[in-house]
Amino acid sequence: MLGRYRNCTQKGDQARESFPDLLPIVLTVAIVCFVVYLRALSCDFVNWEDQDYVLNNQSIRYLDMDFLIWAFTSTPVNSFWLPLTYISFAIDYYFWGLKPLGFHLTNILLHAINTGLVVLIADALFRKILSDHERLLQNKKLYSTLLILAGLLFGIHPTKVEAVVWVTERRAVLNGMFSLSSIYFYLRYVDCIEKSQAKAVLYCNYVLSLSLFLLSLMAKPTSIPMAGMLLVLDWYPLKRLLKDNWKRVTFEKLPYFLFAVIVISYTILLHSKADGFNPLREFPLSIRAIAAGNAVFDYLRIMLFPIGILPYYDLPKQIPPIFILKAISVCFFLSGIIYWRYRMPLLAVSVISFVIPIIPTLHFFAGGAQVIITPRYTYLPSLLISVAAAAMVAIGYEKVALRWKRWMKLALTLVFSLLISFYVVETQRLIADWKNSGAMWSKVIKKRSFDKAYFYRALYYVDSGDYAAAVADYSTCLQIAQRDSSPDSFNFYAFRAEALIKSGLYSDALADIDLAIARFPHRLYFYHRGLALQGLGMQSEAVESFRRAGNATGQMYWFPPETSPD
Repeated sequence: MLGRYRNCTQKGDQARESFPDLLPIVLTVAIVCFVVYLRALSCDFVNWEDQDYVLNNQSIRYLDMDFLIWAFTSTPVNSFWLPLTYISFAIDYYFWGLKPLGFHLTNILLHAINTGLVVLIADALFRKILSDHERLLQNKKLYSTLLILAGLLFGIHPTKVEAVVWVTERRAVLNGMFSLSSIYFYLRYVDCIEKSQAKAVLYCNYVLSLSLFLLSLMAKPTSIPMAGMLLVLDWYPLKRLLKDNWKRVTFEKLPYFLFAVIVISYTILLHSKADGFNPLREFPLSIRAIAAGNAVFDYLRIMLFPIGILPYYDLPKQIPPIFILKAISVCFFLSGIIYWRYRMPLLAVSVISFVIPIIPTLHFFAGGAQVIITPRYTYLPSLLISVAAAAMVAIGYEKVALRWKRWMKLALTLVFSLLISFYVVETQRLIADWKNSGAMWSKVIKKRSFDKAYFYRALYYVDSGDYAAAVADYSTCLQIAQRDSSPDSFNFYAFRAEALIKSGLYSDALADIDLAIARFPHRLYFYHRGLALQGLGMQSEAVESFRRAGNATGQMYWFPPETSPD
């Protein structure tokens, strides 16, 4: 698979003795990617879903048959079926316990593997895209450089930081490994058809591709649109969607569609049971469309100009007018791409293959807390953009650099060296934003402050023992929530009361917890009220509060306003 092989079906390949040995290129790109992300080994867990998937997930602490049954059959965390992700967490816990270094190491290794897979996919696609550019295919050194460039454009692009450094996003890098492998074996399957190889070899590659696609869905269902991506590749550069062949090519994708539909149906069922979808009355379709168009614009923007990337983007309660302009711009841009697809097939295929897997993540299918964009969602969609960018560089080099060799080679080398260096520096800077929960939310607050950002930073301060800073952040949360008339603001009183109790300010804590109880009389609140009264020496009143709390004890918990206080 990584050795030398010949493709006699392409015009340019006939002038070429052999392809470069891919193993050294794959290893080089993977090692560079691994080294760039080594800084992430010093990062901690963060208090954004890491506690649900790892820290407080008791199930991953037993790597046995009962756990495997749980991983595949239980009600999943956050209503997503991710059995392979849970299994990978359980393996990490078996070796590392709750040491974050081990979990980060696995994420980095998976991403390095994925970067190597991109090199293999780039090689398969370059043989199609560059088939009419004999000089490029004959120049083994240049061709190897293009493969390295494609791998690095994918692997160290700053948008990958969230997927790699956030432990919870094991989902993305694990899905990426299976999805990229599935695409690679599909390309091998197509190559076998063109070479008229034995049916056993043909079907082996197809079954491998389909099986790996199914595994990708078990890691994270973001690869659901895989069939659409493969059809785009069939159009260009594989050029299989011909008049006399389109039915067969489309029929090949039916099993992919079938697996996708099953997972989609199961995910919708889980979300519906958990009331995970925002109803249209709360999030109207017109607002969803504007938010979705704005998101596509911003996703494309951070791919081209990866500057100012944040760990979290909260969707404003009032949609700014600029969102409408960006949504309209995206509509015109995508319409132009489709209209001129035959004139610019490489650009068209890279943009379309980027948008297709982004669609399920857009606001049309909104559920839970809403964000503007989530950079990790560009992980798989950025594949063909990286490959196409490297191919465009190659074609541009042939048209320009070969005419003015003396200075253009140096200029192009300098430009792309600076680009890769910028990616490395920006990636290192963004990794620092995920150092811990305090660093993460402080970065968000600095650029786009909102109430929940202060809330999560306050949780970090409480865990760190800095109760005064926690009280200050909870107070800011309350100011913002009261300004926006948020129905869940009682939670901020309750959490501030907990921080005040831990800092010994029992009178202030009692006032806060009484305000929380007046709005939402949950038993857990009475437990903390008892702690405040106990701290004030009011034993009889404390006993009464503990009685009303019943079995409710422990740390404060966030309660949605629509839930029952009982």
